Amino acid sequence: MKKLLLISFSALFLSACADKNQYEQAVLEQMKNEKDIQDYNIEPQHMADCVVDLTSKNMPGIFPGDPNRMTAYRNYTKMLKLKDSEDPRKTLEELRNDFGSAKALADAHSNYTESMMNCISAVIMESEEEAAAEEPKPAEAEPPKN
Repeated sequence: MKKLLLISFSALFLSACADKNQYEQAVLEQMKNEKDIQDYNIEPQHMADCVVDLTSKNMPGIFPGDPNRMTAYRNYTKMLKLKDSEDPRKTLEELRNDFGSAKALADAHSNYTESMMNCISAVIMESEEEAAAEEPKPAEAEPPKN
């Protein structure tokens, strides 16, 4: 019985990891092609990690192996690859069904967009703080000698 439970858990965990990895790859591809990321000289991998982390916090499911979370990863990946699909209208309709409604799809897209904007802001703030820390401080004035 324990072996069966362990095997089931392992299969579920590996499947969850694969779904999350596919989502991470789709986000990374988006970041590599995003003009704002290029304009601000932001590392696409750093940005993708941030976006995946923030969007995951607002996805259904409690933990990465949760079946609802795995489904969310698959749906978000499909949403990000919509423009690359052979029949975008058909894929959009499938996404509406997969997410449960047009509103749920819009909410997911909003979650992704908000996460991306928050990450851009956070990464720019990080780089500004690093630049400020690297700037040499003006030398303290020495007291006049008599």
